[in-house]
Amino acid sequence: MEFFRIKRDLPLMKYALVFNAISFVTFAVAVFFLVTRGLHFSIEFTGGTVMEVQYATPADPERVRQQIEPMGFGEFQVQKFGSSRDLMLRLPVRQGKKQTEEVAEVFAQLCQSEQGQVQSKSYVSDKGEQISKQVCVTADGKEPVQLSRSEVVGPSVGAELAVDAAWALGFTILGIVLYLAFRFEWKFGVAGIIANLHDVVIILGFFAFFQWEFSLAVLAAILAVLGYSVNESVVIFDRVREAFRKFRKMTTPEVIDHAITSTISRTIITHGSTQLMVLSMLLFGGPTLKYFAVALTIGICFGIYSSVFVAAAIAMWLGVKREDLVKVPVKAEDPDDPNAGAVV
Repeated sequence: MEFFRIKRDLPLMKYALVFNAISFVTFAVAVFFLVTRGLHFSIEFTGGTVMEVQYATPADPERVRQQIEPMGFGEFQVQKFGSSRDLMLRLPVRQGKKQTEEVAEVFAQLCQSEQGQVQSKSYVSDKGEQISKQVCVTADGKEPVQLSRSEVVGPSVGAELAVDAAWALGFTILGIVLYLAFRFEWKFGVAGIIANLHDVVIILGFFAFFQWEFSLAVLAAILAVLGYSVNESVVIFDRVREAFRKFRKMTTPEVIDHAITSTISRTIITHGSTQLMVLSMLLFGGPTLKYFAVALTIGICFGIYSSVFVAAAIAMWLGVKREDLVKVPVKAEDPDDPNAGAVV
């Protein structure tokens, strides 16, 4: 499907050196901010407190967020889970405060907003165990909110999570290299992974510069961007291989220009549709999906640039040629040749 077709190939590889210079500068700036400012990790990585509260009526995460903000926690998360009445709160560690005290203070604040008082309520579970639970009781005896569960996420768990995330990212990168090298040629594999790392580092650079919270959702977005970007590279590389077979008199830069030009319409349709979906998450997904959508938006924009200008240009600099992708047929023996079939 095409919205339009460009009849003349755009001479993009003529400016490949300029594109690579821009990429190098952008990459260097992102690395600089990562080294000097670092990432602002969420409590999944640094440790903190997790609370689960249950309301008697459907809960409003934004209202709960406004109730907790004056307490000075800084970055914290409030999100729905399970039913519409259940909320999960993720709170960072505060200096000089025990995490049990944090839980008590936050629940007291939520209870006060409901015009109630915190009381302990004991009951017997299905297994016959005696369980005590914190509930908020109003003057008329109603229980608008109760504390379902609270637990501490220690720094050691966060460190283990960070190591697992690094392994996941490393295996994803290795898989992409092997896939491109197997499907096309090792030069395309190297070019593709450099372009993908370019996207990842730039996303991390944005999060380091603005000190946005880096959470598991953002990590998931980065892994999604890796797969999304490599898909665009595969489309262009596949068109390069077709052009090498079809246009035998074209040079390598001309073949790459033709491949990129012929996929521009497809690129606009695909990335435009994806960005509309991501934009809807950014506008209507609330704080929970905010940075996930931001990471995807940055990755989509730079993914287009890296797949078209970085990966293709690097493949050209590595010296990709027709013989790397197209097998040259062996010429049949001339029957009039007196040496044909001779054994030496």
